Amino acid sequence: MSLHRSELENKANRVKAILFGLGKVGVAFSGGVDSTLLLRLAVDACGSRNVLALTARSATLPERELAAARETARQLGVEHLEVETGELDDPGFRSNSPDRCYYCKRHRLHELRRAAAARGFGQLVEGTNLDDLADYRPGLRASEEAGVRSPLLEAGLSKAEIRELSHRLTLEGWDRPAAACLASRLPYGTEITLERLRQVERAEEFLADLGFSPVRVRHHGDVARIEVAPAERGRLLERSAEVRAFLEGLGFRFVALDLAGYRTGSLNRVLVRPAEGPNPGGAGRAS
Repeated sequence: MSLHRSELENKANRVKAILFGLGKVGVAFSGGVDSTLLLRLAVDACGSRNVLALTARSATLPERELAAARETARQLGVEHLEVETGELDDPGFRSNSPDRCYYCKRHRLHELRRAAAARGFGQLVEGTNLDDLADYRPGLRASEEAGVRSPLLEAGLSKAEIRELSHRLTLEGWDRPAAACLASRLPYGTEITLERLRQVERAEEFLADLGFSPVRVRHHGDVARIEVAPAERGRLLERSAEVRAFLEGLGFRFVALDLAGYRTGSLNRVLVRPAEGPNPGGAGRAS
């Protein structure tokens, strides 16, 4: 069902008013649905010359998503800066505690802010939305500490509203499945290493090339646990020999299909006690 047009336009105008008031803005830009809408609204509000898209180039970002970010920034006519970040050098991130996203985002936002400031863009904004508050998102604390604004959240935009508005603005990828950093595929307590991130990336690329979307490959040491939409389970089983052979070639000894199917933040289930809701926290990318 289409969302109420006037309410949606009011929220979009609120975002643009926030951005216009900031002057020259740097947009933390992953190329996902949220940051793409934020970048477009920044261009509308401030003009392309007053907007800088900054993408954290990291081992946790799949190359496909980086390529998509480059193309989207080009289409919107915005200068795009790729900033090398080294989250894997941070022991707090690498140890993969439940606060992993805080350490990652703290490090990443520091680098993005420094790069933006060097170009004369004093304010950094990012794409947290209202729905992000419903899951465990420790990264919001890092945003607050860094003084980074979240205009979509401030305007009260939900994920559904962001998709609807993106569709109306004919933004490519408005219906793209939620993205998340590759580290979210490793259970808490499993050390984040470049090798494990690459295993997950190559496994998910292979499955995506077979037409599975959304798809997640959760890394449980020797075991790869695949999540696909329930309607896609039968098709995956039909290609089980091919899938198993490829993933075993990546170093997994066992390949399992999750019968519950794809769901965002599935590894956060260990943080929720019975009869409780999700732990409070800020925005991160736990998918």
